[in-house]
Amino acid sequence: MATRKKRIGKSVLPLEGIANSILFIRGQKVMLDADLATLYGVETKVLNQAVKRNIDRFPQDFMFQLTADEFQSLKSQNATSSSWGGRRYPPYAFTEQGVAMLSSVLRSERAVLVNIEIMRAFVKLRQLLATNEDLARKLTAVERKYDAQFKVVFEAIRELMAPSKPKKKRPIGFAPWKED
Repeated sequence: MATRKKRIGKSVLPLEGIANSILFIRGQKVMLDADLATLYGVETKVLNQAVKRNIDRFPQDFMFQLTADEFQSLKSQNATSSSWGGRRYPPYAFTEQGVAMLSSVLRSERAVLVNIEIMRAFVKLRQLLATNEDLARKLTAVERKYDAQFKVVFEAIRELMAPSKPKKKRPIGFAPWKED
């Protein structure tokens, strides 16, 4: 039991490498089948066959296949297409839940360890996004606060800049005062 804890406690893969494999497609954070296969140490074909044998475990919110346009766009965004070279069909994208489900389909010790690291990467990414959202909310609040304060300043400046109406002056000399 102690050796098992040691193995699980050790990081199999660097968190940054996994985080770089997480993409944002269709408004969801996903990982592609080829990247997952590399992490699990299996061929993409083997991973997809295991998924197809257990397709009832992968509903649309766990896994979906990219459209040809999405796949083409993804290839054009990456300078090297060698990692996807020779594919006859667009890749499958797995959401966080789909990646978790893969551990029940791929039953190797490496799959379990890799899944743990991937889940940690998703959690870390979620924490970073939450931090950024919190920062954005604080910035918006500060902007609103100072916009209101500066509004008064800008109104005062505009009043000072507006041409004033000339006051009626008394004529010089003994001429009678004229009302317009």
